[in-house]
Amino acid sequence: MKGRALFAFNLRRLRLERGVSQEQLAADSEVDRAYVSELENKRGNPTVDFLDKLATALDVPLHEFFRLPEPGSRRPKPLPSGRHPRAKQR
Repeated sequence: MKGRALFAFNLRRLRLERGVSQEQLAADSEVDRAYVSELENKRGNPTVDFLDKLATALDVPLHEFFRLPEPGSRRPKPLPSGRHPRAKQR
């Protein structure tokens, strides 16, 4: 797997494991949501400084973006879209 594809796979994996939307990650990283999408779709090319911002926002060490997936791993499915109802208060 090439570097950009490896990064894109892991960015999406880490974001979804934490239940963070692209919008929230973008806000936490101080970029536009479209840029997060570009990165996850192998179209963006982030700087090392921006990788640091993403790692901080996701609370992971930088090397997690370059971890090789297990054999047979598939691209993580997206989070459900739309708003989620709030839990009823007692």
